[in-house]
Amino acid sequence: MRTAVRKDTSRQTRDAIVSGIHQAMVDAIGMPEDELFNIVSEYDPKDFHYSRTFNGIARSDNLVLIEITMRRGRSDAMKREIYRLITVNLEKSSGISPKDVFIFVHENDYSDWSVGNGIGAMALVQQRGTDF
Repeated sequence: MRTAVRKDTSRQTRDAIVSGIHQAMVDAIGMPEDELFNIVSEYDPKDFHYSRTFNGIARSDNLVLIEITMRRGRSDAMKREIYRLITVNLEKSSGISPKDVFIFVHENDYSDWSVGNGIGAMALVQQRGTDF
């Protein structure tokens, strides 16, 4: 996962954003509690150009971009729940307006992952005999 926030975002707010995203993933798709990997980067407002009105949504100067990479196979309903819960959590914990949360998802397969020890995730799934 990757999250981009304004350069002047406090450490406390960054941590709350990461927690809110992670909890949404746990609640919406049953992601394991310990599956937390989120690179937070910052952008300088003068270097980030975006539409404040795209798709009829009035955005502020506090846009948060969230890029989720996950295994293929989640339903559209599950993705909608991820989006909903992320915005609910971020508004509740950080005061970030849902209008300022931009989320996009990349999907791939087990063969596209190695989660440690140089072993492909598919091999781990086969060893466990589970759906991961």
